[in-house]
Amino acid sequence: MLHDLVKKNRSYRRFDEERRFSREELLALIDHARLAPSAMNLQPLRYRLVYSPEECGSLFPHTRWGGYLKDWPGPQPGERPAAYLIMCLPSEAGRMQFIDTGIAAQTILLAAAEQGWGGCMLGSVNKEEVQRIFCLPEALEIALVIALGVPAEQVVIDPARADGSIEYWRDGEDIHHVPKLDLEDLLIPES
Repeated sequence: MLHDLVKKNRSYRRFDEERRFSREELLALIDHARLAPSAMNLQPLRYRLVYSPEECGSLFPHTRWGGYLKDWPGPQPGERPAAYLIMCLPSEAGRMQFIDTGIAAQTILLAAAEQGWGGCMLGSVNKEEVQRIFCLPEALEIALVIALGVPAEQVVIDPARADGSIEYWRDGEDIHHVPKLDLEDLLIPES
């Protein structure tokens, strides 16, 4: 069911780096996004596949991980992403095109979760350096980077804390906790 797939689709930040992805597996994920809705059906997103260990190693230092986890420097060797998708938009893309980025990214991550994989949308990336390293066309700008791999961590959903805090955290057993607001808290009162 879709509800179960959405619950399974967490922002994973540690992976089994030994499980690599093929070009064909990554293309299958993008194909799901290709079929998703697009604002005005413009279909502006373009993707750079990153899946060789060398290219993944070149990209990793230009990513930032887990802003709420102040004492965590990010995934260590052996638990880093096995692949990335660099999502790009034309420089002149309007604001509505960022909706496409969200739709495509979520579609890709749901398709990955369906396969038993996981990922994390990374907005905190040194975009200029990644643009340079991967020789991306000047007419395209990086909108988002999706890190992918086989999850090597447990992520659980908890109710938001009594004080209203929604900061994710890790417990003493290294389980990643993601507080979510109650459904009723999301509703505007009906008149």
